[in-house]
Amino acid sequence: MTGRAGDRARLPRPGLRTTLSLAFAAMAALVAVLIGTLGYRAAAALIRDDEADDFNSAVHAVSGQVDREKLFPGDFNGPSGLSEQLLHPIRVTAQALDPNGAVLPGTAHVDLPITPDDRELARTDAVGRTVTDVRHLPGATWRVGVVSLGGGRGAVQVVQRLDDFEQLLARLRIQMVAVVAAVVLVAGGAGRLVAGRITGRLVRLTDAAELVASSGRLDVPVPAAGTDEVGRLGRAFDRMLGRLATAKENQRRLVQDAGHELRTPLTSLRTNLSVLPSIDRLPPAERTALLADLEEEARGLTQLVEELVALAADRKADEDPVEVVLAEVVHAAAARARRHSDREITVHADDTVVLAHPDALARAVSNLLDNAAKFDPAGTSPIEVVARGSRVEVRDRGPGIDEADLDRVFDRFYRATAARSLPGSGLGLAIVAEVARSHGGTAFAANREGGGAVIGFTLGS
Repeated sequence: MTGRAGDRARLPRPGLRTTLSLAFAAMAALVAVLIGTLGYRAAAALIRDDEADDFNSAVHAVSGQVDREKLFPGDFNGPSGLSEQLLHPIRVTAQALDPNGAVLPGTAHVDLPITPDDRELARTDAVGRTVTDVRHLPGATWRVGVVSLGGGRGAVQVVQRLDDFEQLLARLRIQMVAVVAAVVLVAGGAGRLVAGRITGRLVRLTDAAELVASSGRLDVPVPAAGTDEVGRLGRAFDRMLGRLATAKENQRRLVQDAGHELRTPLTSLRTNLSVLPSIDRLPPAERTALLADLEEEARGLTQLVEELVALAADRKADEDPVEVVLAEVVHAAAARARRHSDREITVHADDTVVLAHPDALARAVSNLLDNAAKFDPAGTSPIEVVARGSRVEVRDRGPGIDEADLDRVFDRFYRATAARSLPGSGLGLAIVAEVARSHGGTAFAANREGGGAVIGFTLGS
């Protein structure tokens, strides 16, 4: 029993297309059954009430005529008898009973057995006494009303066959069942068609996702047609793949560039380390220079690794954006830069408040100040920081930027010809550009009128 239960539990569930088709058919069947049931009941009640009204009208017509005049069974005989006058066009039949309770020849229309109640009414002296009942005979059901003529003269049977409209209702039931079946089939087909249009794109989207998962490829074509939810999902998936492809390419470039940049300082460091075993035999001046080189190379490697980590790890994800007074960030960065460079730095900032990642913003401003100090180490003019609105710029009086390098100063590891003899990794301004981009802004660089450079960034609103 346990094994069978386990087998049933592992049975595959029907696909989305089949599920939607069955759901369409079930809903259509439910609606059709409800409407059909209500319609049938209303039609059956209407027909039954109509037939009952016809029967009661016929009985009342005969009873009223009997009350108005003295009648005999023979008065209901023949085409011109009271049966035709009173009951036409009502769908009932009348036949007369003689004083003994037998059906009068010439008025007989239905072969009904005569009951003791019928004979009693035929012999009674009371005029217009009426008894109604339903009689079930082999192959037929009748509604019968017997009206006494009074004075022992006989009675009149008003007869209505119930099988006729019950057969009509049975045909109506069959037709409604057929209509429900047709509606279910049509709904199932329509559901399968609609489900096919929906799930077809989902299947293609699933195939694309499975291909990405199995192969690692990010250039897989994604179905993104349509304006419905499936179309939106396809476009979102396509954009996600595009972002992943860009991130993968950036990662590849970062690793490639990092390997290239690390190779030179590591080679120099390894060369100097190979001399360490014989450092005691070196002259004091050379020994001091070697240790200074090792310290400088270690510091440079540390800075390079820190900047690589900052650029690759996307630290802004670790902090939520908050309201920041831009002037406070700029003043704090300027104070740090003064301590490190011993340069005069002036700040011009308004009281603008921005929504930003404080640590990333501080690093971007610090990198701009470090860059200005590096390119103008012996400058006498102060480095200026201007922060107004959502724009931050750092102005120096250094050598400026070659026109050919203006478009590339924010590229990772790019170092202009004039800067290759200076310390640095070529990542400082790339980090500035990344911070600006992550805040919805851009980085910019230009030469300053009168000499020097203006480098900065804007923040999105």
